[in-house]
Amino acid sequence: MSKPHDAMLWEPVDDSGDNKTVRCSLCAHRCTIAPGKFGFCNVRQNIGGKLMTHTFDQVIACSVDPIEKKPLFHFLPGSETLSIATPGCNFRCEFCQNWNISQTSCEHSENISLSRQADESLTPETIVALAMQRQCESISYTYTEPTIFFELAYETSKLARAGGLRNCFVSNGFMTPETVQTIAPHLDAINVDLKTFRDETYRKVCSGRLEPVLNTLQLLVGLGVWVEVTTLIVPGLNDSPQELGDIAEFIATKLGVGVPWHVSRFHGSYKMQNRDATPIATLQLACELGARTGLEYVYCGNATGAADESTYCPHCQMQIIERAGFAVGKIHLDNGRCPKCNQTIPGVWR
Repeated sequence: MSKPHDAMLWEPVDDSGDNKTVRCSLCAHRCTIAPGKFGFCNVRQNIGGKLMTHTFDQVIACSVDPIEKKPLFHFLPGSETLSIATPGCNFRCEFCQNWNISQTSCEHSENISLSRQADESLTPETIVALAMQRQCESISYTYTEPTIFFELAYETSKLARAGGLRNCFVSNGFMTPETVQTIAPHLDAINVDLKTFRDETYRKVCSGRLEPVLNTLQLLVGLGVWVEVTTLIVPGLNDSPQELGDIAEFIATKLGVGVPWHVSRFHGSYKMQNRDATPIATLQLACELGARTGLEYVYCGNATGAADESTYCPHCQMQIIERAGFAVGKIHLDNGRCPKCNQTIPGVWR
């Protein structure tokens, strides 16, 4: 079991007698937690009437990735990012691709194979130092839900910014407005998984809700954080033309036509191991629906060779970023604009 660390974003609910319940306001579950009990995430615990987190010193994955793997296609293309994660999640997605670490509580994290040396202490200071040593341009809080290790991400992100590094979240977006507003000043980019556009599916398959995710996305855009959206298209779950069209319409009208949408191919995993992979035709349909709604940047992921993932100017169709999977070739940008027609290409560029 890890050493508890003071949690952020909570308040006492009843501080009388021996009750001392607390309410966590980190994610949209807003758990009310009795003494000794954990929240839905299984990593935040009420200890003596004070909310504590068990993830601050529980980094279980640390590796250098291409930023395209997040996926972030309009954020420092061709750069490398230091990716970190701790156990736990505030969702229970039946199709989770990283279920072996996201669906494990800190109480059982000793059973997970660490991608670091066992005696290495990955404090915020050492994480930033490691990113600089590896010549990364950013730190990504990813693999599991960064909201769950918010305190570690928050402290690390402040140090990273001071050291000239950028910060990225890869998130399910199930945050409270308080959480978004707290991290936004230190957050440069985020990829949010918009898993479905049906609240019933969120509740049944993910143990979450749709509305908080939509609110988070709109708030992030409003606060100036660079946002990209990913939808893992699962056959028989969220792959109807109507639902895919609804997602595209939301992005175009509520977030902006310049917000990239990554439609990603599903492969059987976790509790859906026997479900077929997403047909390429479904991915192509999603791309067509995105284009019809006016989205300027729709990318097809997890389907190497089936689609061109390069970035093109929506005005003159010049290839702006040559890309194949996670590999980036030539980049044609002139101060964030198309060198041919001077069209602004939205994103975070060098």
